[in-house]
Amino acid sequence: MKIDVLHEVEKLDFGNVSYTAENTNWLSRLDQDHMLWLQLDKKDSSTNTLSEKVLQELDDILTEMDKKSPKALIIGSAKPAGFCAGADINSFKNYSESEMTDLLKRGHKVLDRLAALTIPTVAVIHGHCLGGGFELALACQKRIGIKDGLEMGFPEIRLGVHPGLGGTFRLNRLISPITAMTMMLTGKSAYDIQAKKRGLVDDLVEQRHIENAVHAAVSGKTKQRRRSFKNYLLNTPVARKIAAKKMRSMSEKKAPSANYPAPYALIDLWEQNGVNIKKMQAAEIASFARLMVGETAQNLVRVFFLHQSLKNLAKNRSGIQHVHVIGAGSMGGDIAGWCALRGVKVTLSDQKTEPIAQAINNTERLCRDKHQSEAETRGALDRLIPDMQNKGLEKADLIIEAVPEKIDIKQSLYQSIEPKIKDNAVLVSNTSSILIEELAGHLKKPSRFMGLHFFNPVSRMLIVEVIGHDNTSSDVLQQMLSFTRDIGKIPVPVTSAPGFLVNRALTPYLLEAIVMLEEGIDKEQIDGAAKTFGMPMGPIELADQIGLDICMHVADMLARTLDKPMAKIPDSVRKKVDNGELGKKSGKGFYDWKNGKAQHENGAESKTDDKITDRLILPMLDACVECYRKGVIKDLDHLDGAMIFATGFAPFRGGPIHYARARGLDEIVRTLNRLAQSNGERFAPDKGWKDL
Repeated sequence: MKIDVLHEVEKLDFGNVSYTAENTNWLSRLDQDHMLWLQLDKKDSSTNTLSEKVLQELDDILTEMDKKSPKALIIGSAKPAGFCAGADINSFKNYSESEMTDLLKRGHKVLDRLAALTIPTVAVIHGHCLGGGFELALACQKRIGIKDGLEMGFPEIRLGVHPGLGGTFRLNRLISPITAMTMMLTGKSAYDIQAKKRGLVDDLVEQRHIENAVHAAVSGKTKQRRRSFKNYLLNTPVARKIAAKKMRSMSEKKAPSANYPAPYALIDLWEQNGVNIKKMQAAEIASFARLMVGETAQNLVRVFFLHQSLKNLAKNRSGIQHVHVIGAGSMGGDIAGWCALRGVKVTLSDQKTEPIAQAINNTERLCRDKHQSEAETRGALDRLIPDMQNKGLEKADLIIEAVPEKIDIKQSLYQSIEPKIKDNAVLVSNTSSILIEELAGHLKKPSRFMGLHFFNPVSRMLIVEVIGHDNTSSDVLQQMLSFTRDIGKIPVPVTSAPGFLVNRALTPYLLEAIVMLEEGIDKEQIDGAAKTFGMPMGPIELADQIGLDICMHVADMLARTLDKPMAKIPDSVRKKVDNGELGKKSGKGFYDWKNGKAQHENGAESKTDDKITDRLILPMLDACVECYRKGVIKDLDHLDGAMIFATGFAPFRGGPIHYARARGLDEIVRTLNRLAQSNGERFAPDKGWKDL
């Protein structure tokens, strides 16, 4: 017996009775032991998601099972990517609160029916098992995970909601409620052995052992997991009250209640209802429906689709199999390591051995952070090849230059390496500020040259700016969009312009913060205003994180090349840079840094001021409008997505342009004009506002 279900199977066969299955999303087979195997295979999709139709078809199958009861029910997935990625987000966009409530009730009815079956039910899980898919698995009596790549979690909090198909009470009954609530509040997944240790799966086996594991689960030979007395105590009203208070306090640091209501709604659900299934179920449905139609969730769902839209810019695979990176510094080394992690052969060149050795060490640590197995880690390190002699240059499909940000150094390098590059290879620069056409000026084949601007840290930043120039081949541009997706990043196509998009928009925000600091406004108050608005960290801390030397370099470049005046960097900041006070990397900048963290004054950053917020945020919005007017980026949705994913622009606000429209374009222009009168021409609104 094999778990693999043949796609030509069109009938369910219960003993002597057979009938045509009225479904398009489930594959089925009854084996010789009279066990029914179901595999979710969402039609016209590479990934399984739960939709109303998928659940209705499951309900129909359960109805037939009531008539011709099999010995056991085994639920798995026919998709290579995983078990189920969660609910179909498309179905959430246009429902009213009452319609959402009705939809959830129908979904709960199906999963309740599955959970109530008296025959053994087993979920066989590989790959991702998230959100609604996790809730489907929780409705089964047993869960068997397949090693290497198993991921289980509830990411709903990132969409501004919490689990809505029974996860809030089924997970809290299954494992420690503190662990369960932490998973739901953070949206973080558990992987492989971690999932087993937490009790999310009853068994964790290799693919070849599934048959034996399933038979053991069905026959009751799998060790029965019992609810511990400790878990019982943690679910008592007194314990819930104490734990809920701490959860609210910790959530407030990461997701302020004023901006993100979902974590606090989830905490309320658990504190008030505990593991009382009926009460928790009714409260979960009502809470999810209310959150889903709220502004925060609608904007976060918008962000989800912005992410999808940018991903879809890549039409095909790139065909890039060998990347040669020149420059093993912090950016080049991390780019090389990331590409190797994502399955690409990489040769890494530098004039010194130390940066290459550091890049290899960093890649090994990255593999651990990304939950790679030992075999996967060895594979990544085998693909990352030190290349002091630049031998990989001649064989590489893509050459990424990541040398210091000086045009003469880059152009000199290009002249020396271009004759050695094979005809169909692409050369790109990771420049963050130099115009691409200036770098291409002396190349013999400028059509195969462009920019790929990665952001620091490479392993965490999703966005890569894909920067063409007038002579870049359209095929090369499309290939680089695809390569960006091949390595798990999100491409943002922009044209060559001072600062491109992200640095052009972010720099006025950083500079205005520094000017206010020079005016005597406390740095904690400035950063607090930005964080209250919804930024992940304040601009003063961010400048330290980027490096004051880099900020100064980009600001000076923009001041030289832009028509619009920029805030001037105070002499005090230039002295800091001269003295080596560069921020995080030197241990001191505007803040003191210890163990990689800025040292804040307790409680100081909670203060805010709308005037400070407008001085910070509106110049960023104005720069975005200028970039769109000048054609630096062609699509306003892509602009919003780029700023959210690259700068952390308050996701719950839906992006800078979406926020501007929600607040009112005319009101923003009036505010900019007032700021221009009181603070200078750098606030004068761009003429592109009138065209929005």
